[in-house]
Amino acid sequence: MTKRKRVAILTGGGDVPGLNVAIKAVVTRAHTLHMEVVGVRRGWMGLLCINPDDPATVEKLTMPLTVDNVRTIDRTGGTMLHTSRTNPGSMKPDEIPDFVSKDDRLPNPNGTFDCTPHVMRVLKSLSIGSIIPIGGDDTLSYACRLQKEDVQVIAIPKTMDNDVFGTDFCIGFSTAVTRSVDAINALRTTAGSHERICVVELFGRNSGETSLFAAYLADVDRALISEVPFDMDRLVRFLVDDRSKNPSNYAIMTISEGAHPIGGNILESGDTDAYGHKKLGGIGYLVAQDIKQRTGINIIYQQLAYIMRSGTPDSLDRMVAVSYGNLALDQIAMGNTGRMVALQQAVYTTVPLDMVITAKKRVDVTALYDEKNYRPKVRETLGKPMFLY
Repeated sequence: MTKRKRVAILTGGGDVPGLNVAIKAVVTRAHTLHMEVVGVRRGWMGLLCINPDDPATVEKLTMPLTVDNVRTIDRTGGTMLHTSRTNPGSMKPDEIPDFVSKDDRLPNPNGTFDCTPHVMRVLKSLSIGSIIPIGGDDTLSYACRLQKEDVQVIAIPKTMDNDVFGTDFCIGFSTAVTRSVDAINALRTTAGSHERICVVELFGRNSGETSLFAAYLADVDRALISEVPFDMDRLVRFLVDDRSKNPSNYAIMTISEGAHPIGGNILESGDTDAYGHKKLGGIGYLVAQDIKQRTGINIIYQQLAYIMRSGTPDSLDRMVAVSYGNLALDQIAMGNTGRMVALQQAVYTTVPLDMVITAKKRVDVTALYDEKNYRPKVRETLGKPMFLY
């Protein structure tokens, strides 16, 4: 088997439904093209923690992928290869395995080290000719780093936040919205029974797409998104009015974890991760408590969190994951690397990989949101693709 025909695949960042579907699609397609696929466990951490001189680390952190051992993985969520939030290009000294040589630790200005030379040694030792990383903008930013070293990369975008620049759709987004809509509609029975205001906080980091589309499809009263700072006085007036007009005397709203009030800051906590991010979350609780204090109305606060990314994928995520997997492997077979598979205007395509790090994908507020009334507002549907972009 030549180096060119030995392909590695890994998953990085948070898990989402559809990862196993994409992995299976890659392996199945590779089999028909007589190409070998090696699974790397634990994302970029796997390549960092392999010692080429220690076969035990290779056995622990890699596995051959065949049509037999991926046959049923598409029936479950998560990732059979496991995952991590590791950035070999920015490692703290105490996080680097002892066997990584001093020469393979390039100092960064911020005191971290770039261990890419070690990763390159590992790829060479494994006879990897091409690699398919599946991840969000953080995971794929390191793929861009490898591309600079002439590694043949074809990336697959995944994140329930749907915020990877260069594509309209990421694996995991559809299921996250589906889970959110189901939960919101289930919460209506309790909110109505107790005549409360319900605040539902959704994952999404600095993109408001999960809050926006869940609110749009579940037809909630108000939706706060990361892109538009909110006025608390106005929000409270809206919700009290919404509740009074509802025959069941309740109101329900969604809020992005990255939302923040006018003049306020995004609520973050903890240490920064390998990509410089702190943990988001809790803004919904603060908003819920403020509403109760101002109005005296009892509140339901529900942070959906990991339930959005758990379980099996819905049909749309399955469709996209299969298509992305097939497209990615076909690109490698044709020698078209340094690309990311993507959907643009509901058409499958590929874009330059480094597009991922050129900008941040955010909600098109003008086209999709009423920032005065804190509601989704699709201003034009005719001629729009299915995803409204």
